[in-house]
Amino acid sequence: MEIREFIAEQVASNDVVLFMKGTAQSPQCGFSAQVVKILDHLDVIYRDIDVLASDELRKGIKEFSDWPTVPQLYVKGQFQGGCDIVREMFQSGELKIMLVDNGVKKDEGALA
Repeated sequence: MEIREFIAEQVASNDVVLFMKGTAQSPQCGFSAQVVKILDHLDVIYRDIDVLASDELRKGIKEFSDWPTVPQLYVKGQFQGGCDIVREMFQSGELKIMLVDNGVKKDEGALA
């Protein structure tokens, strides 16, 4: 499977996907750690994908989104942005509203 197909498959088959440096359990950069902390605070079920696992993946995600940095957050197939944008959306309440409006699940059911 080509890397673009892999990325498209992950984005399409998961409600929330975070392409990050490291894993949710062990972030390898502060920006990735901040987004993990936000998603965990909201109890969102999400798929974390470590871009450090492959140079092809790290380059491919930047081309896929036309966004130069990682982490990158996708919700219901739509690119939301990187750490600064996600943090601003969280602080304004926009992120939680978007997750609720899109029926995104949290660990114990639907976000409320």
